[in-house]
Amino acid sequence: MATSDRHASTLALAHALSAAERGLAVIPLSRTKLPALRSPHHDDPDPAPCHGECGRLGHGVYDATTDPARIRKQFAAAPWATGYGIACGLPPHHLIGIDLDTKSGADSSATLRELALRHLFTIPDTVVVLTPSGGRHLWLSGPPDVVVPNSASRLAPGIDIRGAGGYLVGPGSRTEHGVYSTAPGTAHLAPAPCPRALLRLLTPPPRPRDTSGGHPGHAQSDGLIQFVLGARVGQRNTRLFWAACRAYESGIGDSIADRLTDAARRTGLSEREARTTIASAARLTAGHGPTST
Repeated sequence: MATSDRHASTLALAHALSAAERGLAVIPLSRTKLPALRSPHHDDPDPAPCHGECGRLGHGVYDATTDPARIRKQFAAAPWATGYGIACGLPPHHLIGIDLDTKSGADSSATLRELALRHLFTIPDTVVVLTPSGGRHLWLSGPPDVVVPNSASRLAPGIDIRGAGGYLVGPGSRTEHGVYSTAPGTAHLAPAPCPRALLRLLTPPPRPRDTSGGHPGHAQSDGLIQFVLGARVGQRNTRLFWAACRAYESGIGDSIADRLTDAARRTGLSEREARTTIASAARLTAGHGPTST
């Protein structure tokens, strides 16, 4: 390995450990901004869905950790890593990344300001990471009971969202296009709480609950199924997880688990992977069901 690569890897590990001290779970990244460790299941003829339960490394964002020993172990297994990713949606910050892109040709910063004026919210002072292409990542913290899905230009052209199941490239990372850095005056800040009005824009609208006395939560369940069916490649697990969380929070999770599984299969997930994701949502939302009145 070239000396410059060793130096970049050493710096990336140092930055990753520093981020972990702030409660941010990290994974090593390659120069392409992808997870540096290959999946341990890539040669399996029919790989079962695994989010790290096997105990081996290489599960992408599911390997994200704040444990210094495990971080060092991951970087030791990937000495070519020159950056690190920060997992979104995890406690204690429940990080939400607002990615203001420049490649689309749209002025995404101006678009965000227009959204703020239209919906009456203010972007608070928070961590801002500058990308090599001239874009910016705004770090916000979300409430623990809200799952923000990943999205690309759904909020507005040129604005991507990194939420549950996604990650942000950490400042100090070196990629094929340059180095990510913290904007002056923001490195000391903690991720600021996401304004409620903005949070509503980042989460799909809740579906009305059925009060007709028919199938439990019929209107809401149909909406959740359609939400899953509308997933594109790269969104399937995230959409299924979000829909399953909403279903269990509303008390209809068990009754529509089979329908959610079928919808997920129609988008391309295997039945086993779909049921694993739904089970994860059920565990996450345990004790957070609808309040009795």
